Amino acid sequence: MEKQKITPHPGFKEALKFWFKLGWISFGGTAGHIAIMHDYLVDKKKWISNSKFLHALNHCMILPGPEAQQLSIYIGWLLHGKRGGLAAGILFVLPSMFILLALSITYVLFGSIPWVTALFAGLKPAVIAIIVLAMFKIAQKALHGPLHYFVAVVAFVCIFFFNTSLITIIGGTIIFAIGCRLIRPAALQVKPSQAEATADESGYVLNKNTLTADSGLKIKPGLQLLGAGLLLWLFPFLLFFLFLSDFSFWKHLSLFFTQTAFVTIGGSYTVLPYVAQFSVTKLNWLSKLQMMDGFALAETTPGPLIIVLSFVGFMAGYNHFGGSLWMGTVGLLVTTYFTFLPCFLLVFIGAPLIEKTHGNAMIESTLGLITAAVVGVILNLTLYLGKDVLFPDGIMINKLDPLAFAWILVSLVLMHQFKLNILYLIGLSMGYGLLHYLLRGVW
Repeated sequence: MEKQKITPHPGFKEALKFWFKLGWISFGGTAGHIAIMHDYLVDKKKWISNSKFLHALNHCMILPGPEAQQLSIYIGWLLHGKRGGLAAGILFVLPSMFILLALSITYVLFGSIPWVTALFAGLKPAVIAIIVLAMFKIAQKALHGPLHYFVAVVAFVCIFFFNTSLITIIGGTIIFAIGCRLIRPAALQVKPSQAEATADESGYVLNKNTLTADSGLKIKPGLQLLGAGLLLWLFPFLLFFLFLSDFSFWKHLSLFFTQTAFVTIGGSYTVLPYVAQFSVTKLNWLSKLQMMDGFALAETTPGPLIIVLSFVGFMAGYNHFGGSLWMGTVGLLVTTYFTFLPCFLLVFIGAPLIEKTHGNAMIESTLGLITAAVVGVILNLTLYLGKDVLFPDGIMINKLDPLAFAWILVSLVLMHQFKLNILYLIGLSMGYGLLHYLLRGVW
């Protein structure tokens, strides 16, 4: 087999151009983000080998936070250290944040206009279809046997029937995985890929044989990072106290989204049910229909789907301060800051350790069960949001909205069978909602 030509290490400016571009074109959810990065970084530029890329991706799922953004931070760190990770992670989020801010302001200013309401009415069934398809895609990768199906069912039952907290479900899954590993490790065994073991990776800048200088446990740098992270986390509270009214609201908002940032394990869909239920039913920051509209808006932006939390923060500030666009904007910025700040800290502290965990069976098996639990959590999200779309007047068979049900099916067929881009589906759905309004009025 011919040895591959060695690729030169990319300069920081060259990498910066890609991270900037990625922030504006990363549509299609986590799968789309990962596909774009893999196509460019692995196939085209050969900056990182396939096995190294997958190793980073799999372990980013262990870390709380959106794994696509975590992956960009991780690879940026591998290529150019902390400045590379900061550039990759910040540029991954900023475009979607500014776009969502503009959409949120437009939403509260014009969302009550009938034809605008019709546009969002057409989007809601498509959003349900997107979530359903995401659930099945994750299930295909996560459910490998009876044990994984069992964990998914238990997770769903706990959160749907008993309103068990997400933290409890994740913690219980980890304990269960450890117990299974000790009692019957064969049940958790994952078969390695034979193709990757024989692949020639010598031509890649980063490959499975690359030694990272910062890998391993180092106490002093870790403590310095923790100290810097704590200061960055505390500083906004000083600004709240000095410059904003109702300090308790901003403190509650910041603590809530800090907490969600640390329980987002397995992707954005893991934490969204928790945020949707808690912010709607307990905190009354926004209505359930507004939450659905937030999902639709987030789907129209690049970047991670968890950016929908920024919309929740906008609506919380907007509603709490009597329809203030300024307070809504501050709420969005605060939510974005506290949602994504832990991502950088966790990667910078965790990545050096992760570089030492390649092939660790215990971590891999635990990750597998956590991902299985995610399937049950996403099913809960689907039912929680879908019931108001399909049964707007109450859950009775004769109250089913046939048009919404039909558009969910059409959306699923378009995405699954015809691989229609989500942006095109959103456009079609908005057009469908507007057409329905013009013909029969708002549904």
